[in-house]
Amino acid sequence: MINVLLHSDRKTKFFIIFDFVLIFSILLFLLLDFSLRYIFLNQSFLFLISGLLAGLSIIGLLPVLNNVIKSLIKKELTIDLLASVALISSLLMHEWTSASFITLMLAFARVLDHITEAKAKNIIKSLMKYHVEWVRIKVGDDIKEINIKEVKIGDLIIVEDGNNIPVDGTVVSGQAEVNESSLTGESELVQKKKGDNVYTSTINESGSIIIRTDKIGTDTTLSRIISLIDESSRQKNKVERLANRFSVWYIFIVIISSISMYLCGVDSKIILSILLVVCADDVAVAVPLSYTIAMSTIARKGVIVKGSGALEQLSKMKYLLTDKTGTLTKGTPKVIDIKVYGKWSKDEVTKFFASGASESNHAVSKAIIDYSKEFSIKTHVPDDFSEISGQGVAFVHDGNSFIMGRLSFMEDRNCKISDELKKDVEFEKNFGRGLVLIAINNEVCGLLSYVDELRPHISEIVSKTKDLGILEWHMLTGDNEKVAKDIASQIGISHFHSNLTPQAKVEFIKEFEKKHAPGSGKNSGIVGYIGDGVNDAASLALADVSIAMGDTGSDASIEAADITIIRANLDRLPDIIMISKNTQRVVKNNFIIWGITNFIGLFLVIFGIPGFGRIGPVGAATYNFVTDFIPIINSFRAGKYNTKK
Repeated sequence: MINVLLHSDRKTKFFIIFDFVLIFSILLFLLLDFSLRYIFLNQSFLFLISGLLAGLSIIGLLPVLNNVIKSLIKKELTIDLLASVALISSLLMHEWTSASFITLMLAFARVLDHITEAKAKNIIKSLMKYHVEWVRIKVGDDIKEINIKEVKIGDLIIVEDGNNIPVDGTVVSGQAEVNESSLTGESELVQKKKGDNVYTSTINESGSIIIRTDKIGTDTTLSRIISLIDESSRQKNKVERLANRFSVWYIFIVIISSISMYLCGVDSKIILSILLVVCADDVAVAVPLSYTIAMSTIARKGVIVKGSGALEQLSKMKYLLTDKTGTLTKGTPKVIDIKVYGKWSKDEVTKFFASGASESNHAVSKAIIDYSKEFSIKTHVPDDFSEISGQGVAFVHDGNSFIMGRLSFMEDRNCKISDELKKDVEFEKNFGRGLVLIAINNEVCGLLSYVDELRPHISEIVSKTKDLGILEWHMLTGDNEKVAKDIASQIGISHFHSNLTPQAKVEFIKEFEKKHAPGSGKNSGIVGYIGDGVNDAASLALADVSIAMGDTGSDASIEAADITIIRANLDRLPDIIMISKNTQRVVKNNFIIWGITNFIGLFLVIFGIPGFGRIGPVGAATYNFVTDFIPIINSFRAGKYNTKK
């Protein structure tokens, strides 16, 4: 609470302090009233204390009436209307203690409401602390210090150890260990070297790097996250909207019933007692508080949810459609084998591949360098080098001419392609492997095959989600059927759909949605889609609930998604499903608690307890005050879940 107070604006601070002073004062005078009345049996100061309680209740009535007037101007009915009726009735009937208890409850409700609103703002403010005002850039041989607002795409920024990374960019030189916990929730440091991507809000814990600026301002990862959090805090789901509609009918019924009872001659104290029991503000606070706590917990895990509606849909998800590349796989190649031809040894051919890759920034080139390091192959920089985008490279080393790239590139350069090589190429393609060939003096001497690695623990992730209620996973891929079947079996996915173009994926999702739409029988259920990249944006927009992988995904896919997993940590998927389901249980429990406590309260007012009689306005107000905290306290369970399930 102190943290909320410290980070709130001046207006919010005033109202929080106002409510705290009001709560403390009422509790103090209620304690004095009880002590003098029942312990010390001293009546001398009771009149004074009653007057003070009445005055405090009148003061507490002012913000309630203010909210009522604002709502009525907007043509809305809120629970504050019912509370104000109960409070005014208590004051008119000189039920000071009853008025004090209802004022207490309303003040506590307002404080909790401030906490609910402040949580999302505090997440944003905690991210803003990573914002950098001044940066050092390299211009030729000179180093300048400029304001972050002056940085342009392409600028080279120097980041020393201990400094925050100010932009989204690519490391062009140096090495560093970077703390990405602000994005991923993981405290483990990540090694960054030439060619690796770095992101705003992460911290260079050790080392020194120079970054080429790729994104600035509102396009950076930090700005996108802040925008998503701000958007999510304003969105309401079906349960919250249902609660609001229910409140309108509830208020209308209670007020009409109270007027009817009064006209029928029912004792005014009984009517007041009923009003005091049912004028609760607990559900109105507890429901949004549950979702706010859940979304805050999820945000700390590096996952941004666009509003409680997405969380509700996620909890009901039965079918999950998924892209393969960059979603189930890392989206980065890994060399698995090198075949050699002619007189050359494997080490020599590996050295040739490494030389050709040393001057290229292509993802496969990085994989080749990593492979050569794994086998302690020394890399030699070529004497002359040229790269043909999307085809391959040509270079000269030790007086020999080399060509490295795809088969068509070799054929265009009139390289000798043997029948054995063609068979090997066909064999590797049938297994879905990527291929790079290398030729020395126009004679092919090596064939390198690589794969897109599966994400770590992917089969366990699929299994966990099935335990959490996902009936079917469907993998959508452009790979041939043999490759798709092999990958699906490794992961534990029974349903796979191969040879799909991006447009075919969209059509498949449309048909799948129709087949499982509400009212379609036992097959109906919420359909989710998880993917990344430009081609997935349309697919994400179609699904009932969509999940984007944040690190490799495009801006378009992240904007289209309901949920964004920053840095593509798919391990978070079972966690957020568990949290979403737990949140829905907590919200349902809150409605059940509210119904039971109201029923018991009304029973005590109307029938009472044998031997003790019915409770009056003071008992009703006390009962209301105590029981209203039960669903609110229950709401704090929303962010908890069992990771062992």
